[in-house]
Amino acid sequence: MDRFDELVSVVARLRGEGGCPWDRAQTLASFRLYVIEEAYEVVEAIDRGDLPDLRKELGDVLFQVVMLARMAEEQGAFALDDVLAGIVRKMIERHPHVFDPNHVAVRNEGSVEAWEMRKTRERRKGSALDGVPDALPALLRAHRVSEKAGAVGFDWPDVPAVRAKVGEELAELDQAIASGDAERIGDELGDLLFAIVNLGRHLPVSAEDALRRATRKFETRFRRVEQRLAAAGRTVHDADLDELEAHWQATKQEGA
Repeated sequence: MDRFDELVSVVARLRGEGGCPWDRAQTLASFRLYVIEEAYEVVEAIDRGDLPDLRKELGDVLFQVVMLARMAEEQGAFALDDVLAGIVRKMIERHPHVFDPNHVAVRNEGSVEAWEMRKTRERRKGSALDGVPDALPALLRAHRVSEKAGAVGFDWPDVPAVRAKVGEELAELDQAIASGDAERIGDELGDLLFAIVNLGRHLPVSAEDALRRATRKFETRFRRVEQRLAAAGRTVHDADLDELEAHWQATKQEGA
């Protein structure tokens, strides 16, 4: 028995008679949060460059996949073999330039645009924007939605054009702020964020990744400010804004 078959056997025992009460109690709906959590833990391991932890987290994700397939099989919907057959077929069909010896390669064959166009042809019906989960983080979902629109030609032609759009949306946000209309401000802030996501896509930079890095950098520096204050027997609650800013600038100078 290979390792994958061993995992399938372990999951079957956990879900079977005499198995684990917790695992047996899980449903497709109850398991969805664990899938999201484990996916983010994979991302965090990648961001840290922690390969030993990545190995562990990939194992957790694989367990989620096998568990979900087992639950679906118990309902008579599909089995793990169907999942595997489906993804193998999809990858082969979407990479004709790799797997089809009779395929005539064209420019940008392996690009995101070519990938999206093949997916659109496969669906034949529905919207070109279909397939982007509502549960994605907002910045990532905006990236994927605009990427799909761009794949069918609805996009800015270059970086200067989308940068001009960012300026336009910022000006409209300023006008909304001046009006004091909370709903309008929210709408314009959303438009500005969407434009910035598209600017990142054209650079190309993932706005989701960029914001994660910026937030992590802010956290590192803020914690360093707290440490500097603690060394003087103080806390951030004791310091005024000028003192906090002075420590912040000192932390930046230290390269934190």
